[in-house]
Parts: sequence; structure tokens; C-alpha cells
Amino acid sequence: MSQNPSPSPRRRPFTQMDVFTDEPYRGNPLAVVVEAADLTAGQMQQFANWTNLSETTFLLPPTHPEADYRVRIFTAHEEFPFAGHPTLGSAQAWLDAGGIPKQDGVLVQECGAGLVRVKRDDGRLAFAAPPLTRFGPVAEEDMAQIADGLRLPRHALLDGSWLVNGPNWIGVLLASAAQVMGIRPDFSALGDLNVGVIGPHAPDAEVDFEVRTFIPGDAAVEDPVTGSFNAGAAQWLIGSGRAPSSYVAAQGTMLGRAGRIHVDAVGGDTWVGGRSAARIGGTVVL
Repeated sequence: MSQNPSPSPRRRPFTQMDVFTDEPYRGNPLAVVVEAADLTAGQMQQFANWTNLSETTFLLPPTHPEADYRVRIFTAHEEFPFAGHPTLGSAQAWLDAGGIPKQDGVLVQECGAGLVRVKRDDGRLAFAAPPLTRFGPVAEEDMAQIADGLRLPRHALLDGSWLVNGPNWIGVLLASAAQVMGIRPDFSALGDLNVGVIGPHAPDAEVDFEVRTFIPGDAAVEDPVTGSFNAGAAQWLIGSGRAPSSYVAAQGTMLGRAGRIHVDAVGGDTWVGGRSAARIGGTVVL
């Protein structure tokens, strides 16, 4: 069977977003190709590999009648059905390009995981966390491997859970934010496990939790700010009574970033939000 030929390269609107931060160039960067309807998956993957960012997204017309736009999300090596900072950054890029939502104040994003609602919230955008497709205890063998990879004694890992909502995260709870910030990971020992670590700050701190996420083998082995992990962690920690229904987490501190993730569980939904702003704009030849 013959395949559709690749489109001839042309200039397309392009933007690079700074996601989950109030401070310029201290969030998580995201490359967004705004008009990508005729690109092949191979072209998208090649460009995402070239940007060398944790994710690159491509905006397309929706195929679902309720959706405002469709997005495809690529890492340097694979396509994700869902990811958090690409959702917020893509939504802001779509609005910046003149997109008008069908519902006032709420965008509906179509992606590989289905439809994801994104709302405007006090100057931020927030997405409704998609349901976890894998949730629950982590095998002791994996927990021991994670302890080795984090260079921590096994008893320092207070609990662990699978938190899969696209990326295959394992969440690990530590006793304090200081422990989280003190980690010096051994990525070879982590193997192919994608691990997010979270620990509480002191009650009088500016934020409630400190988060770090480690992705061995990825272009960014430590992700600056990770919406998908924070979405899963919020569902886990709030559901188990370890976190209040509303809190703010910091991420990227050890990378010189100032990521802030605002979590709010309301009426059966867990909303994960943060500010996004365009830092680079122009065209890309694809």
C-alpha cells in the first residue's frame, strides 16, 4: 500500500513557551508548531528530536466535535498520549494564535488520551487531570532499585505508587523537601524507571511540596517542571489524605528554575495549573 507523500517544506508559525512559572526563563520550555495538520508523524518525531527539549507539540484541527483543537505530543524519542506542561503550553499557544474556545473560559483539548478540559484560573491555565490508567503499589524489587538510584536507604522511601496517565511515572514520597533537594541520582541504577519524588516543606514555607522528576535516557534526564507527574501525585496524595485539597508545589529548584504548580481538587476533578508565556516567536521551515 502506498503512503501519502510528505508535504513540501514551508514556513509555519512557531513559538517556544515557558510553562509553570511566573518568572521569565525559569519554567519548562515547550516547542509548539502551530499549523501542523499536513505533517506526518515521522516529520513530527524528527523535529522533536532536533529541538532536544523534553517535549515538542503540534497543533492540528480537532476531529471530535466538542474539541477546540487537537495536539500531538512528542519527546525526542516517542509520542505521548498526554503530558502536562505540553497541555498548558499548547493551550496558551493556541489562544495566542487567535483561538476562540467554544465554551467561555474553558478549552477542550483533543489528544491521544482523549478530551482534556483546560480552564482559565486567576491568570493561569489549569487542566483537569486525566484518570490514571495504572495506579497502586510498586513491587519491592522496583522500590529497592529506586532507592539505589536515588542513593537513599530503602527506609527513606515512605511510600510509592504507579501514577500512569500517559508517561509511566512511579511516585515516591520522602519525609521532607530537604531530602528531595538533597538527592544526587545515579541514573544508571534507575535503569528505565521514570521516577517522581515529592516531599513536604515546613508549614510556614512559601510552597507546600518540593518535586523532582527523573527520566533516565531522555534528552532532559531531570525534567524542570512536570505536569503529568504532578497530576498523578496530586490524585495520590490528596486521595490518601497526605495533602490538602489545594496546595502549591515547587519544581526545578535544583536546576535553577522556579516552577510553581497549583493544585486544586474540586467536585471530583483535580485541576493542575500554572502560568505560561511565549518567549520565542517566529516561523519554522517544515
